[in-house]
Amino acid sequence: MTGSRDNAGLQDAVRVRAAWAACAPGSEPALRDVAVSIEGDRIAAIKSGPGDQAQGASELDCTQLSPGCRLLVPALANAHDHGRTYRSSTLGGWGLPLEAWLPLLSLLPGVDPYLVAATSLARSVRRGATAVMVHYTRIQGTVPPVDEALSVARAARDVGIRIGFAVSLRDQQPLAYCPDERVLAKLRPTIREAIVRRLATPPPPIAVQLDRFSQIAEAIEHDPSLAAHVTVQLGPTAVQWCTPALLEQVARISAEQARPVHMHMFETRYQREWADEQFPQGMVCWLDSMGLLSPRLTLAHCTWARPDELALLAERGVTIAVNTSSNLHLRSGIAPVAAMRAAGCRIAMGLDGLAFDEDDDGLREMRLAGALHRGFGFEADWNDASLWQFASATGRRSVVGAGRDDALPGGRLAAGSAADLLVLDLNRLDGDFGLIPDVDPSAPLMARGCADGIASVIAGGQLRVRDGRVTGIDEPALRDELASRTRSAIAADTQWRAWRDTLGEFAEDLGPFYRGRHFLGCC
Repeated sequence: MTGSRDNAGLQDAVRVRAAWAACAPGSEPALRDVAVSIEGDRIAAIKSGPGDQAQGASELDCTQLSPGCRLLVPALANAHDHGRTYRSSTLGGWGLPLEAWLPLLSLLPGVDPYLVAATSLARSVRRGATAVMVHYTRIQGTVPPVDEALSVARAARDVGIRIGFAVSLRDQQPLAYCPDERVLAKLRPTIREAIVRRLATPPPPIAVQLDRFSQIAEAIEHDPSLAAHVTVQLGPTAVQWCTPALLEQVARISAEQARPVHMHMFETRYQREWADEQFPQGMVCWLDSMGLLSPRLTLAHCTWARPDELALLAERGVTIAVNTSSNLHLRSGIAPVAAMRAAGCRIAMGLDGLAFDEDDDGLREMRLAGALHRGFGFEADWNDASLWQFASATGRRSVVGAGRDDALPGGRLAAGSAADLLVLDLNRLDGDFGLIPDVDPSAPLMARGCADGIASVIAGGQLRVRDGRVTGIDEPALRDELASRTRSAIAADTQWRAWRDTLGEFAEDLGPFYRGRHFLGCC
């Protein structure tokens, strides 16, 4: 299934008019009475003031809003996500720590991967992100792996945004941060067999996984229509789930092919403790010794990273994707953003499929991160300009790769920058207060901006969302089809409810297992 339809494209030269344009929120005052001219996938010019700006360019019919009700801002970038449609609370997973939450994903039956990817990416662009990093760790398995990857790539093309597609790689410790037998010994006997059968399937050999990665990269990059929207990346899940042999191969391929790498690190306290035991010389230094630390690498979370480790990551040009809401949802902690910034780290906003309201609202996520990490009193030092850079610009490198983000910069409305912008409804932004005429709306944007105020989205110079509807696919129809297939698959699985109950018992048993530090070698 594709579900695509003819897209509402732009001419070679078009203009978008608005009452205001916050070209670089926090860095400079918003412009009044603006016309942004777009040629191809770039902003050609921005003119402000009365008069007929951008003469010769046709008017883009981007929204029903009159120009006087529009505010233009740069689009957002999501530096860490997984391309899942269903949220954890829908599965009954709420308030669980990561280690008990991850097995819940097995409750979702495999369905058409295009349906899952298209509905997930459509929600992302409607909520403001035109660049999304997809660490593809949840394989549907209904078609061969290469065909599944191509389905995700076609979804990105049809929705009309840019994605990083990190092929998931892992080859050890599926149940916890230790050999499976140690976990199984601490589980109630009645669930051990089911846990082994459903969660401890032996992974393919490293050579098989890397060959599959190569086939996926070749298939996507061979098709220009897909390669224009997808950057194929290496996606080792995390050090605790990958053997040294696998990570060494990842580092080699990344260096030889200038291939981006996307990986989780130090997401939870238990992962921190495991790393300290396994790598007394320091896990980050160990990764550096094999050449894995470079500007090509994005590390998701780093919630429990230490100042010396952050200094090394900064020195190597690594990007850290901070996932504020996800860490709160999964009890993982609060990332040391102040220490990251003090060390000079590149930090970018990730949503991780768990924005605060589980709705991919990047504007609200940005504000929440700012509220937690801005600082207090007169020592507060994370200003609006840096916060917007975090949400809109830095994550593009995680998606498109180091160097490519410089070729077509985002996060700012300026001549030569990517034509990726949001059209916000000033009437929604003002809430119950009412904006005062002639007063820069940047402060209300940073104070209460959310995705509900997004009317339309332009990505790569193309109109991708118009008045809340994605233009390239029939999102409601695809969403209904996904729901129908998912419910049918669950209804046909006579063991589904029993497996859900087993996962509940598994979560209960994992509590004393982790609290007792039984995953560590000394226990």
